[in-house]
Amino acid sequence: MSDSHLAAALRARLDLAAEPVALPPKGMAHAHFRLPEGGLARVPRWSQIGLDAASNLRHQAKAFTRAAPSGHTPQLLGLLEPGDGLPMGALMVEEITGRPPRLPGDMPAIARALAAIHLLPAEPAGNPIAATVKVIERQAPYFAKAGLAPATLAHLEGELDWVHTLPTTPEPPVTLVGTDTHPGNFLIDANGKAWFVDLEKATDGLPAIDLAHASLYTSTTWDPDVAAVLDANATAALYDIWSEAVTPELAEAVRPWFAVSRRLVWLRTLSWMARWKVEGAVAHGAGVDPRTLAHVRDRIEDFFTPATIARVRESL
Repeated sequence: MSDSHLAAALRARLDLAAEPVALPPKGMAHAHFRLPEGGLARVPRWSQIGLDAASNLRHQAKAFTRAAPSGHTPQLLGLLEPGDGLPMGALMVEEITGRPPRLPGDMPAIARALAAIHLLPAEPAGNPIAATVKVIERQAPYFAKAGLAPATLAHLEGELDWVHTLPTTPEPPVTLVGTDTHPGNFLIDANGKAWFVDLEKATDGLPAIDLAHASLYTSTTWDPDVAAVLDANATAALYDIWSEAVTPELAEAVRPWFAVSRRLVWLRTLSWMARWKVEGAVAHGAGVDPRTLAHVRDRIEDFFTPATIARVRESL
């Protein structure tokens, strides 16, 4: 559905005096509109975690509510149920005024934002390592369907062999996590504070997974407004600053999972991208800005080249 249709539906459903203003395209799963009376409308195009429209809306609303006490996420202002021109509904959220992160300089602010989220109370959850392995196994068959180079497939097969050797005990520590914590999902305000603004996939899990997703090559080069490659020192600084910002007990419990999580998140990301290569643009490209789709295709092609795969794998 086009932005103009969504804007008209928002105006009608919210009984606005003026039409909401569509913001520049950012990501693929949502359209964003500035509301005339303040705040943003966050309109899902589809659910990246496979939920129906109502469940997706409830999941996001709960995530925004749970994360708000961190002081590093937007406040939830309200929601519109699916229907009447908004098949996936909409969430009204606080608008954060800020700029995209500049890397590596803003990585310390991102580390502190993640720490604040990870210090919030957790809800019961399963083993996050086992859950991540299941996601990888579910998506791994797309590697063979995605037209990848034989050298790339050989690297991926080696990583899949490694995954199957992973222990799942003792139980990793679980906190509230953002999950989709690539740097493009943060804004930096005038005081240098980082705000995590995309809570669609927030859940309870292992903090080390968030730290990995914030700093891997496949994450730091994903968003064209943020793109940079972190060196080893910048990556280590992220982990050090996070460890100092959380409790000593949490830092100690998460530290053994740092390296494992980097390999797991990289493979999880690539398995998702293989699925996108096979079916993503057809299944979920409707309404998405063509420039965004072109950028996604370009990044995915880079991530799967044998040289990139070999370089990233060696750095993990």
